[in-house]
Amino acid sequence: MVGSVCMLTAVVTDHWAVLSPRVENVNTTCEAAHFGLWRLCKKHIYIEDEELIGKGCGPISLPGEINCSYFRHFTPGEDSEIFEVKTQREYNISAAAIAIFSLVFMILGTLCLLGSLRKGKDYLYKPAGMFFAFAGLCAIISVEVMRQSVKRMIESEETIWIEYYYSWSFACACTGFVLLLLSGIGLLLISMPQMPRNPWETCMDAEPEQI
Repeated sequence: MVGSVCMLTAVVTDHWAVLSPRVENVNTTCEAAHFGLWRLCKKHIYIEDEELIGKGCGPISLPGEINCSYFRHFTPGEDSEIFEVKTQREYNISAAAIAIFSLVFMILGTLCLLGSLRKGKDYLYKPAGMFFAFAGLCAIISVEVMRQSVKRMIESEETIWIEYYYSWSFACACTGFVLLLLSGIGLLLISMPQMPRNPWETCMDAEPEQI
């Protein structure tokens, strides 16, 4: 349950990564950004400290005006910007699609687990474990695709961002991966037939042959 909540939180929130441009002047605003699978949020932060010149804008927790917009490839009818540089469209679509697969596997695993609570339905542990394990694998693949997207965007010569870090939505996705995978493995182990404690128990319990 905790793993499912963590993964769902990661999918619907917009704090996977935080990006900061270089601060050029004081007594003006700089534009930091944080984004998730679906939206980009830009925050205008007023800079007063001269020591921040040449460093990254932020931290993102400072007060400022926030403007959020959905990515254009998810809302083609809207005139919204994604980044001021070349976007990683394929990476973002892939990460979002794989995260949706993770949610689908989570739902299927939960339904199987609820069904196994009925008497005589223990055989549902095995498909539940497989679905939760698949959900965890999809979660970590989505995390890695997003990480590669941020890395390539920062390394681009056209980018305005000089600093980045992964935020709490990213941590939720990683936590969801660990818990879902462990839950799936645990359910698969429970569903396995019990091994005899002694090698001769199987022979001792066998029915005698009819002559």
